[in-house]
Amino acid sequence: MKKILVINGPNINLTGIREPDVYGSRPYDSLVGFIHDKAASMGLEVCVYQSNHEGCIIDRIQQALTESDAIIINPAAYTHTSIAILDALKAVGLPTVEVHLSDISQREEFRRFSYVSLYAEKTISGHGFDGYAMAMEYLAEKY
Repeated sequence: MKKILVINGPNINLTGIREPDVYGSRPYDSLVGFIHDKAASMGLEVCVYQSNHEGCIIDRIQQALTESDAIIINPAAYTHTSIAILDALKAVGLPTVEVHLSDISQREEFRRFSYVSLYAEKTISGHGFDGYAMAMEYLAEKY
């Protein structure tokens, strides 16, 4: 395991601004720095990508087929709506871990189902930034 693509979906770029009681008060650039620092300490290379557009996320998943060894994805609101993102993950067949800053199982009913979890081999939810580190650790140990 060397290269991990980290994908963040819609509104994750507003971390620190959007509902800080749910998503935390640290800004998105702190999350990106945290991911890069943790990856470097584990000897991993990461590419962090964020988009508010479903099609762009799908394009990036497809691109990962030739550029990455695994995917960590926080699909945000697309978690609960996007069969297309699920299909893209299945199509590329890369090891995938789903991450959520908040605990989606304790949120509104409509947020409790994840299409991505139908493919992801692990879901880490409710650990804030640390969830990304946990996902990298899991992938580094398994692959």
